Amino acid sequence: MPHLRHVPHLADAEYAYVATVEPPARLVFTAGACPLDADGRTVAPDDHVAQARQVMANLETALASAGARLSDVVKTTVYVASAHRPDLVTVWQVVRDAFGDHDPPSTLLGVTVLGYPDQLVEVEAVAAVTA
Repeated sequence: MPHLRHVPHLADAEYAYVATVEPPARLVFTAGACPLDADGRTVAPDDHVAQARQVMANLETALASAGARLSDVVKTTVYVASAHRPDLVTVWQVVRDAFGDHDPPSTLLGVTVLGYPDQLVEVEAVAAVTA
């Protein structure tokens, strides 16, 4: 199980600054989960919330294929194709809700464009699975 930590000498934040992984653990690295359906189509063009939900469902599926769960995630990077902070906050809330009480360190970025047509959201993750 990863150890997630808030750091007392840094600004009080609603997220963990640091996660540690103790051996023996198997690390699982995901590619960015995208808002694609089973046929490879981008879901919900122009809808950050629906895309974020699809991304998190796809991330869970990818992790499961490697024997991991969201609760095993020790780091995420969340990409939002937007220069508007409210869009980033909207996506962030969906991602945080998907993790529930588990609070891995994360980086949230607004970017110009993502790889698929009409794609607004992508999330990559690193998980640590203990035997």
